[in-house]
Amino acid sequence: MTNPTNPPILEKANIHDYGYKDYRLLHKVLKVLSYIALVFILLATYAGTIMIAIQSVNSNIDTTAFGSFTFKWYLEMFNVRALRNSIFNTLIVSVVATLLATVLGTLIAIGIYSLPKKSKQRMIMLNNIPLLNSDMTTGISLMLIFSLLLPIFPYIFGPFTLILSHLFFTLPYVILSVLPKLKEIDQNLLDAALDLGVKPFKAIYKVIVPAIKGGIFSGMLLAFTVSIDDFVISYYTTGNGFDTLSIWIYSSIGRKSLTPSVYAFSTLLLVLTAVVVYLVNLLKGKKGGKTHVKK
Repeated sequence: MTNPTNPPILEKANIHDYGYKDYRLLHKVLKVLSYIALVFILLATYAGTIMIAIQSVNSNIDTTAFGSFTFKWYLEMFNVRALRNSIFNTLIVSVVATLLATVLGTLIAIGIYSLPKKSKQRMIMLNNIPLLNSDMTTGISLMLIFSLLLPIFPYIFGPFTLILSHLFFTLPYVILSVLPKLKEIDQNLLDAALDLGVKPFKAIYKVIVPAIKGGIFSGMLLAFTVSIDDFVISYYTTGNGFDTLSIWIYSSIGRKSLTPSVYAFSTLLLVLTAVVVYLVNLLKGKKGGKTHVKK
């Protein structure tokens, strides 16, 4: 029997007795590993772009050694005739195809959005097919289609076929960029404009387009980026003597005609694109801030 005058001494419970485990060291290790993984992903993603930017200011033509810092390749960008022509051809094809894809893609997206649910799903599925096809399949199929027109149009291959080809694979990007914006606006907005006496096309131009201009611009920028970088489809659908920049680079690999000015043009195009995107986001932020203040 225990003595009531001397009760037993109870030991203090330890936090580990309740199953607690200290994971602070493991959390620190995982944090360090996450930083290492982030750095590795960034390097893997932007290593090629960084190398091109470095070579654009390298005075040495040999890419394995860095001579001295120079901007001469930027100044000589348009001195090489073949490179100059390929740059102009690329810009003409990409700009025209992008403008056509933006206008047609916006109108098609508005039409798809006004369809019943099942029809809308079918049209979206058809729109996704060019995105799922490989570039080689798309290029060969377009080449075969254009070849059927050779008896009627002997000189069809060239700028015309390139623009149509680029329009074919850039159009779905614009449609997919505009459709989400259409879901954000009031579904009765177009009907209200028509009830007020506005003609259908003017209602689309004056009411719908300003409400979805963010999606239109995103689709246009995406279409231009995809178009200006394309090689496989352009290679199958171009004609003799009309080379885009990617085709000219491919045909110049291993030859002395490949000049470092190509790196300069690629770096300049990347910088201009980044500046445009930054300015657009900056303008959107300012407009959003003004709207918030007014409210």
